[in-house]
Amino acid sequence: MTGKETFEAIVARHGSTVLRVCRALVGPFDADDAWSETFLAALRAYPALPADANVEAWLVTIAHRKAIDVTRATARRPIPVEEVPDAMSAGNAPPPGIDPDLVAALTRLPAKQRQAVTYHFLAGLPYAEVAAILGGSTDAARRAAADGMGTLRRTCPRIPGGKGTAQ
Repeated sequence: MTGKETFEAIVARHGSTVLRVCRALVGPFDADDAWSETFLAALRAYPALPADANVEAWLVTIAHRKAIDVTRATARRPIPVEEVPDAMSAGNAPPPGIDPDLVAALTRLPAKQRQAVTYHFLAGLPYAEVAAILGGSTDAARRAAADGMGTLRRTCPRIPGGKGTAQ
């Protein structure tokens, strides 16, 4: 095929990566909204995207911005409850197949570290692309990801090299 691939092919190829990024940034409940908003925005902007663009990095950048939008909207929306739920109660547990200890450890990371870990290790983006998304240097992105992974290894037993695993 010459030129750019169809938008449907892009969704099929990169949809799961974008969903992993959205889940890591906004949690399992708001991830679908962020994913949908990402691809709606991408669909509108796709005709102007250069043919040689890194589509995956472009989509992750859009997902990053949509996750910020979802987070802001959620923060403005009051939710009345009788009791404040525990962080990982049955009502807000991650979807099946997702390690709840890892989700909890990831959410406890500082924002830059969580984003750097998500973009590099979950989305598979190189540090230069992570730096472009986060607005810093490649070295800062690498450091944030390394610090985040170090914390995850110390606090989450199921991560290779983490506490409770064979070294």
